[in-house]
Amino acid sequence: MIKAVVGANWGDEGKGKITDMLAQEADVVVRFQGGANAGHTIVNDYGKFALHTLPSGVFSGRTTSVIGNGVALDIPVFFKEYNEIVSRGVPAPKILISDRAQIVMPYHPLFDQYEEERLGGRSFGSTKSGIAPFYSDKYAKIGFQVNELFDNEKLREKVESVCQVKNVMLEHLYHKPLLNPDDIMDKLMEYKEMVAPYVGNVSLFLWNALKEGKEILLEGQLGSMKDPDHGIYPMVTSSSTLAGYGAIGAGVPPYEIKKIIAVSKAYSSAVGAGAFVSEIFGDEADELRKRGGDGGEFGATTGRPRRMGWYDCVASKYGCRIQGATDVAFTVLDVLGYLDEIPVCVGYEIDGQVTTDFPTTCKLEKAKPVLEKLPGWKCDIRGIKKYEDLPENCRNYIEFIEKQIECPITMISNGPGRNDIIYRNR
Repeated sequence: MIKAVVGANWGDEGKGKITDMLAQEADVVVRFQGGANAGHTIVNDYGKFALHTLPSGVFSGRTTSVIGNGVALDIPVFFKEYNEIVSRGVPAPKILISDRAQIVMPYHPLFDQYEEERLGGRSFGSTKSGIAPFYSDKYAKIGFQVNELFDNEKLREKVESVCQVKNVMLEHLYHKPLLNPDDIMDKLMEYKEMVAPYVGNVSLFLWNALKEGKEILLEGQLGSMKDPDHGIYPMVTSSSTLAGYGAIGAGVPPYEIKKIIAVSKAYSSAVGAGAFVSEIFGDEADELRKRGGDGGEFGATTGRPRRMGWYDCVASKYGCRIQGATDVAFTVLDVLGYLDEIPVCVGYEIDGQVTTDFPTTCKLEKAKPVLEKLPGWKCDIRGIKKYEDLPENCRNYIEFIEKQIECPITMISNGPGRNDIIYRNR
């Protein structure tokens, strides 16, 4: 059986914690898209970690952690994270890297940086991790798969050919130093030595795991709003953030994905530019940002302060629908305990008309939030293990949102730790 853990919103919903928790019962955890441009913050018995490339299942000794073919594999970042967790007492995880995964090349972050510089005030707020240039090269068929590292002659030919193309852009568009094919080859040989012990046929491995009745967990990065097809284009990432892409990015049959857990915060946050209808500002935002997350709402990759907002039912309903969610994991609910009343965005006003259907970007940018205020519960809910033990106003908040988003909330996170979770309707 395959379960997918994906984001219903803008990313930063708490997917790492939910994956870390579910990984205790999984045999395999798979990253199937994205790269080191976003991070998952995890708090467990080993400490607090920010993972960018490693699957969140690396803390479970029973799982195999897999990098699927859909991932933008930044090899130095991957092994830096690997060495860091091991140095902090985590048992060395079992790792399998797809021989079809594509490599983030040394020049991809440079091209990301150069393009942001060129765009200036029109930039996309990139993390400068090289993700957009990476996927551009992948679909232009001038990227490099892991398996290509093991054929030196063909690799050399391709490196020289790609450098010719890149150097035209560096010279005439960006006015930056040119690439040296020898330097690129030396770096790729280093990469080969690093990954060689871990490379394998991931799709075959997962196929056999399914035949053996093993449980597989797909771990998504970012969220529905950042999907290049169905998100707030063009302020999106460069790979699909949807559970449906898990079949492609991991190489598994789509019909085997039986459960899709969409993770959604009890309030809204976002990193980077783009439409954000329920956004709040000033002291109100600062207070929520300070109290939020598990040490404040700051990007796990960039450290940038996250943009803050009230819960957006319109975006979340759409995010759950486009993910095909069977369940919602509702996170960081404990953060809201300081509020006397809690605003919730229940609709968008666009050109004088109110809608509860999420629009395309050009209409979204004109949208104003329609807010409904619910009474707060004014107490700390950490440590509560049973749904019925939550304060009545807290349960009312959950059930109100559940009705609005039209998807069952079956898990509620009320603290940063792995075990700070309430199962509902179980």
